[in-house]
Amino acid sequence: MTILILQIVVLCLFAVGIVLLVLYFPYPSPVVRRWLPPRKRWPEAQIRDWLDSGQYQRAFLRHFYSDPERVPPLGDRLIAPADGLVTSADVRDGIRYLVIALSFWDMHVQRSPVAGRVIRVETQGDGFMDGEGREFAFLKEKACPVQKRLVIATGAGQIAVRLITSLAARRIETWVAENEAVARGQRIGRILLGSTVVLELPEAVRVLVRTGDRVWAGETEVAEGMSAR
Repeated sequence: MTILILQIVVLCLFAVGIVLLVLYFPYPSPVVRRWLPPRKRWPEAQIRDWLDSGQYQRAFLRHFYSDPERVPPLGDRLIAPADGLVTSADVRDGIRYLVIALSFWDMHVQRSPVAGRVIRVETQGDGFMDGEGREFAFLKEKACPVQKRLVIATGAGQIAVRLITSLAARRIETWVAENEAVARGQRIGRILLGSTVVLELPEAVRVLVRTGDRVWAGETEVAEGMSAR
């Protein structure tokens, strides 16, 4: 009798598993989801469906809003303001634009690459219409860039951090104000949903990362050459 009950239980569990696979197809079912890495646990197509519907799995939101502690390396090298992939470090009009592309699965809290003082917090792009705002080379693939530009003064000059998202998302939080002192590695804001972060540096600064490198906010050294005068 015991064996029969066990067999029935196993068959029922198997049936539930099959039903869940069918219900969640083509995306991972709850049966296997927790053991998958984030990119497979929540495929991009599924996340884009959520963007349209406005409904998200709670587990995905917990992952997306994660904000782990970070310990900056010793020294005065500039550290990455965001998690993501370096996509370019082009120079235009004497400014080097170090571009970091964030995916849906990256941590979306941004950190200050240097110690200094915030002298401006600018909002740009709120008035864009669909398709506008691509005048910067580093924004050529983002149709409607809405952004917060944080200008930070240091003892060796100024830098800026651009927190960029799309007109559709238009959700950026900044956690520092003008005239506020910031520490190297301090949290300065968060972009909600897909995004780009651009670090504006003097052209003479030596970049320590290359296109395709993965960086982590508050930990990865990305440039040097801005020692205090």
